Amino acid sequence: MLTMKDIIRDGHPTLREKAQDVTLPLSEEDIQLADDMLEFLKNSQDEKIAKKYKLRSGVGLAAPQLNISKRLIVIYFYDQDKEDYITLQLFNPRIVSHSVEKAYLPQGEGCLSVDENIPGLVHRNARVTVKAINRDGEEVKIRLNRFVAIVAQHEIDHLNGVMFYDHINQADPFKPEENATAVE
Repeated sequence: MLTMKDIIRDGHPTLREKAQDVTLPLSEEDIQLADDMLEFLKNSQDEKIAKKYKLRSGVGLAAPQLNISKRLIVIYFYDQDKEDYITLQLFNPRIVSHSVEKAYLPQGEGCLSVDENIPGLVHRNARVTVKAINRDGEEVKIRLNRFVAIVAQHEIDHLNGVMFYDHINQADPFKPEENATAVE
Protein backbone atom coordinates (compact mmCIF):
# COMPACT_ATOMS: atom_id res chain seq x y z
CA MET A 1 0.00 0.00 0.00
CA LEU A 2 1.30 3.44 -0.97
CA THR A 3 1.53 6.03 1.80
CA MET A 4 2.76 9.62 2.07
CA LYS A 5 6.32 8.36 2.61
CA ASP A 6 6.25 7.06 -1.01
CA ILE A 7 5.51 10.53 -2.38
CA ILE A 8 8.55 12.68 -3.11
CA ARG A 9 8.42 16.31 -2.06
CA ASP A 10 8.98 19.65 -3.73
CA GLY A 11 12.66 20.15 -4.49
CA HIS A 12 13.27 16.53 -5.55
CA PRO A 13 14.84 16.59 -9.04
CA THR A 14 12.42 14.01 -10.53
CA LEU A 15 9.57 16.52 -10.12
CA ARG A 16 11.31 18.86 -12.59
CA GLU A 17 12.12 16.24 -15.24
CA LYS A 18 10.11 15.27 -18.29
CA ALA A 19 8.82 11.73 -17.70
CA GLN A 20 9.41 8.89 -20.16
CA ASP A 21 6.62 7.31 -22.19
CA VAL A 22 5.21 4.09 -20.80
CA THR A 23 6.22 1.19 -23.07
CA LEU A 24 3.41 -0.47 -25.01
CA PRO A 25 1.89 -2.96 -24.74
CA LEU A 26 1.40 -2.21 -21.04
CA SER A 27 3.32 -4.44 -18.65
CA GLU A 28 1.72 -6.07 -15.63
CA GLU A 29 4.06 -3.91 -13.52
CA ASP A 30 2.72 -0.68 -15.06
CA ILE A 31 -0.91 -1.78 -14.67
CA GLN A 32 -0.19 -2.68 -11.03
CA LEU A 33 1.40 0.75 -10.49
CA ALA A 34 -1.76 2.42 -11.85
CA ASP A 35 -3.89 0.27 -9.54
CA ASP A 36 -1.68 1.09 -6.54
CA MET A 37 -1.97 4.81 -7.34
CA LEU A 38 -5.76 4.51 -7.58
CA GLU A 39 -5.85 2.65 -4.27
CA PHE A 40 -3.82 5.48 -2.67
CA LEU A 41 -6.33 8.10 -3.88
CA LYS A 42 -9.28 6.06 -2.65
CA ASN A 43 -7.61 5.51 0.73
CA SER A 44 -6.68 9.19 1.02
CA GLN A 45 -10.36 10.12 0.66
CA ASP A 46 -11.54 7.56 3.22
CA GLU A 47 -11.56 9.42 6.55
CA LYS A 48 -10.83 6.34 8.66
CA ILE A 49 -8.00 4.95 6.49
CA ALA A 50 -6.50 8.40 5.89
CA LYS A 51 -6.34 9.07 9.63
CA LYS A 52 -4.86 5.65 10.43
CA TYR A 53 -2.08 5.95 7.83
CA LYS A 54 -1.69 9.76 7.99
CA LEU A 55 -2.63 10.24 4.33
CA ARG A 56 -3.31 13.67 2.87
CA SER A 57 -6.42 13.68 0.72
CA GLY A 58 -5.77 13.80 -3.02
CA VAL A 59 -7.79 13.64 -6.22
CA GLY A 60 -4.91 13.07 -8.62
CA LEU A 61 -1.48 11.47 -8.67
CA ALA A 62 1.26 11.26 -11.29
CA ALA A 63 3.96 8.56 -11.37
CA PRO A 64 6.81 11.13 -11.08
CA GLN A 65 5.44 12.00 -7.62
CA LEU A 66 6.46 8.45 -6.64
CA ASN A 67 9.94 9.04 -8.12
CA ILE A 68 8.95 6.94 -11.15
CA SER A 69 9.71 8.73 -14.40
CA LYS A 70 6.78 7.37 -16.39
CA ARG A 71 3.92 9.16 -18.14
CA LEU A 72 1.09 7.81 -16.00
CA ILE A 73 -1.62 9.74 -14.15
CA VAL A 74 -4.53 8.63 -12.03
CA ILE A 75 -7.56 10.74 -11.10
CA TYR A 76 -10.28 9.78 -8.62
CA PHE A 77 -12.97 11.92 -7.00
CA TYR A 78 -16.70 12.12 -6.41
CA ASP A 79 -18.41 14.30 -9.02
CA GLN A 80 -21.46 15.80 -7.32
CA ASP A 81 -22.93 16.98 -10.64
CA LYS A 82 -22.94 13.46 -12.09
CA GLU A 83 -23.42 11.86 -8.65
CA ASP A 84 -20.71 9.33 -9.41
CA TYR A 85 -16.98 8.76 -9.06
CA ILE A 86 -14.68 9.95 -11.81
CA THR A 87 -11.94 7.33 -12.18
CA LEU A 88 -9.19 7.74 -14.77
CA GLN A 89 -5.99 5.73 -15.18
CA LEU A 90 -4.19 7.25 -18.17
CA PHE A 91 -0.91 6.09 -19.70
CA ASN A 92 1.00 8.49 -21.99
CA PRO A 93 -1.72 11.17 -21.78
CA ARG A 94 -1.41 14.22 -23.96
CA ILE A 95 -3.64 17.22 -24.42
CA VAL A 96 -4.61 17.37 -28.10
CA SER A 97 -6.93 20.39 -27.92
CA HIS A 98 -8.13 22.93 -25.40
CA SER A 99 -10.50 25.81 -24.99
CA VAL A 100 -9.49 29.43 -25.20
CA GLU A 101 -11.50 30.06 -22.03
CA LYS A 102 -9.66 29.77 -18.76
CA ALA A 103 -10.79 28.40 -15.41
CA TYR A 104 -9.37 28.35 -11.90
CA LEU A 105 -10.12 27.09 -8.41
CA PRO A 106 -10.88 30.14 -6.21
CA GLN A 107 -9.11 28.52 -3.24
CA GLY A 108 -6.03 27.80 -5.39
CA GLU A 109 -4.46 24.41 -5.96
CA GLY A 110 -2.61 22.05 -3.68
CA CYS A 111 -0.35 19.10 -4.33
CA LEU A 112 0.59 15.94 -2.47
CA SER A 113 4.25 16.74 -3.25
CA VAL A 114 4.03 20.26 -1.79
CA ASP A 115 3.69 20.34 1.99
CA GLU A 116 3.15 24.07 2.41
CA ASN A 117 0.18 26.12 1.23
CA ILE A 118 1.16 28.25 -1.77
CA PRO A 119 -1.52 30.91 -2.22
CA GLY A 120 -2.57 32.18 -5.61
CA LEU A 121 -4.80 31.42 -8.58
CA VAL A 122 -3.69 28.82 -11.13
CA HIS A 123 -5.30 29.59 -14.50
CA ARG A 124 -5.84 26.58 -16.73
CA ASN A 125 -7.87 25.77 -19.83
CA ALA A 126 -11.56 25.36 -18.97
CA ARG A 127 -11.86 22.38 -21.35
CA VAL A 128 -9.32 19.91 -22.70
CA THR A 129 -9.36 16.88 -24.94
CA VAL A 130 -6.88 14.21 -23.87
CA LYS A 131 -5.63 11.21 -25.85
CA ALA A 132 -4.12 8.39 -23.81
CA ILE A 133 -3.92 4.64 -23.35
CA ASN A 134 -6.34 3.24 -20.76
CA ARG A 135 -5.70 0.40 -18.30
CA ASP A 136 -6.93 -2.11 -20.92
CA GLY A 137 -4.28 -0.94 -23.40
CA GLU A 138 -6.79 0.84 -25.64
CA GLU A 139 -6.31 4.32 -27.04
CA VAL A 140 -8.95 6.68 -25.69
CA LYS A 141 -9.89 10.27 -26.46
CA ILE A 142 -11.74 12.00 -23.66
CA ARG A 143 -13.18 15.48 -23.33
CA LEU A 144 -12.85 16.98 -19.88
CA ASN A 145 -14.21 20.20 -18.46
CA ARG A 146 -14.43 22.13 -15.23
CA PHE A 147 -12.84 20.45 -12.18
CA VAL A 148 -11.66 17.24 -13.88
CA ALA A 149 -10.02 19.30 -16.65
CA ILE A 150 -8.11 21.29 -14.02
CA VAL A 151 -7.01 18.10 -12.23
CA ALA A 152 -5.90 16.46 -15.50
CA GLN A 153 -3.83 19.51 -16.47
CA HIS A 154 -2.24 19.58 -12.98
CA GLU A 155 -1.26 15.90 -13.28
CA ILE A 156 -0.07 16.16 -16.91
CA ASP A 157 2.08 19.12 -15.81
CA HIS A 158 3.84 16.71 -13.42
CA LEU A 159 4.78 14.58 -16.44
CA ASN A 160 6.48 17.62 -17.95
CA GLY A 161 8.33 18.78 -14.85
CA VAL A 162 5.93 21.66 -14.17
CA MET A 163 4.58 22.47 -10.70
CA PHE A 164 1.21 24.17 -10.14
CA TYR A 165 2.79 27.26 -8.57
CA ASP A 166 4.73 27.91 -11.80
CA HIS A 167 1.40 29.20 -13.18
CA ILE A 168 0.73 31.71 -10.39
CA ASN A 169 1.10 35.37 -11.34
CA GLN A 170 3.80 36.46 -8.87
CA ALA A 171 2.98 40.17 -9.28
CA ASP A 172 -0.72 39.72 -8.41
CA PRO A 173 -1.39 36.12 -7.29
CA PHE A 174 -5.12 36.54 -6.64
CA LYS A 175 -6.09 38.51 -9.75
CA PRO A 176 -8.36 36.46 -12.00
CA GLU A 177 -7.46 36.63 -15.68
CA GLU A 178 -9.99 38.40 -17.87
CA ASN A 179 -12.89 36.08 -18.81
CA ALA A 180 -11.63 33.29 -16.53
CA THR A 181 -14.28 31.31 -14.67
CA ALA A 182 -14.08 30.19 -11.04
CA VAL A 183 -14.79 26.46 -10.68
CA GLU A 184 -16.36 25.59 -7.34
